[in-house]
Amino acid sequence: MNEKLSFLRKQARTQRFTLGTPREFRVAPDGSRLLFLRSESGTDRRNSLWELDLASGEESKLVDAAVLLPGEEELPPEERARRERSRESAGGVVGYGVDDELRVAAFSLSSRLYTVNLITREVTELGEGAVVDPRPDPTGRYVAYVRDRRLRVVELATGADRALVEEDGEDLAWGLAEFIAAEEMGRARGYWWSPDGSCLLAERTDRGGVPRWTIADPADPGAAPNTVAYPAAGTANVAVSLSFLGLDGSRVDVERGDWEYLAAVHWSAGGPPLLAVQPRDQRRLEIHAVDPVDGSTTLLHTETDPDWVELVSGVPAWTRDGRLVRVSAADGDYRLVINDEPVTPAGLQVRSVLDVGDEVLFSASAEDPAQIHVYRTEGGEVVRLSTSDGVHVGGGTAEVAVLSSWSLDRTGPEVSVVRDSKPVATVGSYPVDPGIEPRPIRLTVGERGLRVALLLPTGYRPGDGKLPVLLDPYGGPHAQRVLCSRNAFLTSQWLADQGFAVLVADGRGTPGRGRDWEKAVAGELADVPLADQVDALQAVAAERDELDLGRVAIRGWSFGGYLSALAVLRRPDVFHAAVAGAPVTDWSLYDTHYTERYLGTPGENPESYQRNSLIAGAAELRRSLLIVHGLADDNVFVAHSLRLSAALLAAGRSHTFLPLVGTTHMSPQAEDVAENLMRVQVDWIKAALGMAGAD
Repeated sequence: MNEKLSFLRKQARTQRFTLGTPREFRVAPDGSRLLFLRSESGTDRRNSLWELDLASGEESKLVDAAVLLPGEEELPPEERARRERSRESAGGVVGYGVDDELRVAAFSLSSRLYTVNLITREVTELGEGAVVDPRPDPTGRYVAYVRDRRLRVVELATGADRALVEEDGEDLAWGLAEFIAAEEMGRARGYWWSPDGSCLLAERTDRGGVPRWTIADPADPGAAPNTVAYPAAGTANVAVSLSFLGLDGSRVDVERGDWEYLAAVHWSAGGPPLLAVQPRDQRRLEIHAVDPVDGSTTLLHTETDPDWVELVSGVPAWTRDGRLVRVSAADGDYRLVINDEPVTPAGLQVRSVLDVGDEVLFSASAEDPAQIHVYRTEGGEVVRLSTSDGVHVGGGTAEVAVLSSWSLDRTGPEVSVVRDSKPVATVGSYPVDPGIEPRPIRLTVGERGLRVALLLPTGYRPGDGKLPVLLDPYGGPHAQRVLCSRNAFLTSQWLADQGFAVLVADGRGTPGRGRDWEKAVAGELADVPLADQVDALQAVAAERDELDLGRVAIRGWSFGGYLSALAVLRRPDVFHAAVAGAPVTDWSLYDTHYTERYLGTPGENPESYQRNSLIAGAAELRRSLLIVHGLADDNVFVAHSLRLSAALLAAGRSHTFLPLVGTTHMSPQAEDVAENLMRVQVDWIKAALGMAGAD
């Protein structure tokens, strides 16, 4: 990057310094080749498909996205929605599917369907027209994809293309994961090939009963509003069912139980298709085997929890020899279980199952939740593959694993290939140097052993005087901020360099510390996370002289925005200013699966919704509050912030509201907007705390 840019512009241009780093790894069955996606550089937003020869270590480009599409991409609404749900902001080839032998790959690019012969490297365009989620069958003879909300199959040998089900109705879809699955359950797929490629298990969704919410663009009053089906807490979900669709035209509907949520589906040669399903209250998870002949189901296992059963990605699954793999927190730890026998030791918290074949590849945390390591099973033993401190993301298989290793020592990942637990190759990774070197001081504080990172201005020395404090949390379920990764603290260090002591703390509800730690927020999304932020602040201040508790601000986005507004509403004795970005202000306006997991339904637990609401306490505001919200947000709708602002105005409470035109729940992508938004926040916080202006 020759152009001299500020850190904030670099961060926006490089998508938080992730461009140029490889991802989406697939290993050939014989272990000879590795496929992956990567952009050309740390500023190129277009991913291409690459291959690494594991014998020679040579990389070669199989699909050049810039050659196939020199102009701008055109994406159908379903693909835009998929990318929003996965927080995907890159372009080019953002996903691909392969057959079992890695002979053919399929992908979409600007609504067009492509395949690449991985032996001859010939790229073929099969057609255009709003193509979503193409994937070859395991034998490599067909490619399935979704177009116009209908599941289709094209035969590669003849080019014959047809819809598997012809059904009228714009509320109906085949082969697409519904909003709740993609946003809250981590399930992006809506169809699954049979091992022999003769049929597909397909999801059918009907959104007819789901409330319709409208997203308008006030900056363009002539533009038509976008109307979406949004399942708010207590309202109807999308109706989900499954059917086996044969390539011969047959259809077998799957027996429908009393479940509300289809959490996961697995179909491999190790056994019949597996379904993981939950009722509306999520206190039970059932694993069923399905008979493709008649659609009947057999219950294999039931997991229960008085609060909710946490979903773990990658399970259930069959090993190749037919053993059932799942994860259970029955004894308080998230343990890998194979054929009802716990495999991992107590204290090791399984984060996700990455691959299941003869053995199992998975990620987990031990005594330090800020570190995530990659493990594999080996017979009856568990072997750790990642050897250095940090956050390690795994891919590939247990036999040939790919480790993307993030650490406090470098920006971006170091990517290595491990065969039978021994390093055999590396994959090029080319992120841009951010020009900032975070120096987080990691602490464990308070009676609950809260994990905290303290960042001070670059060049700060003891004796330079006390610093105003800025808390920079997420603070809610399913996300951590305190991690052994430099990339996790780049923004926090920049904020510290503006003259703050920045504090990042993970409280109860965050992952990596077992069942009881996560379930402490049941019914208490407000008081428990806020108490942990206050405890972390006060405990660190008791140990460190740098913190000025007379000048304390807090900023955050999404749950972090909720927590920030909550801080000045309920603890004005501690917090003097807050920036609340895209906050959930009224939980009855947020989606079913997330909200009801913690609070139940509004009809059953109205007092819980009232107790955890920001709007209910609007009249208590005594401190400075800046609210920021994207007008195009389809996850946390701008209605949240507008209703809070209205309640504050009605109570006569001064506040500032900053709407972001055209911005969704993801942070702004335009470099100038991204930079200026952050500088506006810093200037506002400094003014609220009585500090000098921003740099």
